[in-house]
Amino acid sequence: MKQLSRRSVLRGAGVALGLPWLEAFAAPAAPPVRMAMLYMPNGVNTDTWTPAGEGRGYPLSPALEPLAGLEEYSTVISNLWNAAANTGDGHYVKESSILTCTTISKTLGVDINMHGVSMDQVAAQRRGHQTPLPSLELGIEPESTGVDGNVGYTRVYGCHIAWSSPTTPLAREINPRSVYERLFRAASPHASGANEDALLLDRVLGQANRLRAEVGASDRARVDEYLSIVRSLETRLERARDPRRNNWKPRARVDAVPCPQEAPETHADRVRLMLDMIALAFQSDTTRIATFMFGNAVSSINFRFLEGVSNTHHEISHHMKAPDKLRQYTLINRWHVAQFAYLLGKLKGMKEGDSTVLDHSMILFGSALSDGNSHNPHKLPLILGGRGGGRIAAGQHLAYPVDTPAANLYVSMLDAFGAPVDRFADSTGPLPRFLA
Repeated sequence: MKQLSRRSVLRGAGVALGLPWLEAFAAPAAPPVRMAMLYMPNGVNTDTWTPAGEGRGYPLSPALEPLAGLEEYSTVISNLWNAAANTGDGHYVKESSILTCTTISKTLGVDINMHGVSMDQVAAQRRGHQTPLPSLELGIEPESTGVDGNVGYTRVYGCHIAWSSPTTPLAREINPRSVYERLFRAASPHASGANEDALLLDRVLGQANRLRAEVGASDRARVDEYLSIVRSLETRLERARDPRRNNWKPRARVDAVPCPQEAPETHADRVRLMLDMIALAFQSDTTRIATFMFGNAVSSINFRFLEGVSNTHHEISHHMKAPDKLRQYTLINRWHVAQFAYLLGKLKGMKEGDSTVLDHSMILFGSALSDGNSHNPHKLPLILGGRGGGRIAAGQHLAYPVDTPAANLYVSMLDAFGAPVDRFADSTGPLPRFLA
């Protein structure tokens, strides 16, 4: 010790005292839990959907075969339903309320009302402040306005599953490139950009309000529909300009992924790019909550791009038990499950410490109908992918008593997400055997 100079001792002490504060020696923060809902319209061929066995090691049914290799991450949930949607028309009442578990008001568009907030937005209202984007709403088909004359409901209901209030549907992005640019800007905020967006929104709202004063009653209803959707953008812009968000740091670079092309040519390409955007948003932690609609209710998307399919999902779902239509129905169901499996595989490939992003995610996939021919809301086809940060007892087929509330699943997911609620809609409690 006598041979050490005073300077050496001080230098050594400084290093020793500094070690506990070095980032490399700090205990890493636990990865966040993410949650997404992938909605498929028009139900399923029930004969080829439900696995034959229960518990672990269940055999995949024909429609679920694309999940091969992901069984340990996949939880098939059977016999749930939305009792509040067991009324009204064939589609809008059931499909718009898949995440609210409520009965919607029958309206031509002036006074839309879900009578509840969607489950994803309950999570966003509790935890959305932790990321630049409280939630991300994506779709494929453009917004539909006007009234479906067959049933007397506004088509706006069929374009949204995310509702921040009973009367406020959240606007969806349907262009993958726009989604990418939004994620990039959220992860690398510039105050001037947010201010420019606010000025643009003010201009759009001003023009819409002036237009509303100049048109007739029926057109005013359409403008009101438009305004109800645009209003959801206001809170997002306020969030972008919130100085408190400066504490957030991305977990991965958004610009490490190439920007998607402007207009993907096929439906399949658009879907894959949208799923890529969800994966990027979750990996970068730009948001932890997302919804994606494969199509609107009564979707007009044609599936002739699939070998052996000759028409739209909606038309084929009205199979009238015709064998060939049921065969095509299964092919369309399998394609959707394959897209779900694609997202799970992508998240599984994203390393996060000793685990993966999929380990810390809950990706719910399903439809608001079981058999599309009868518009049946019983025995909803639902699958959850991921382990929810270890909170989900994944890798099972869980068959519950018939007509167990779907809201019980949402109570369980909100608990695993870190936004627990005592009750949601008509819930009677969490699902047994679902949480680890």
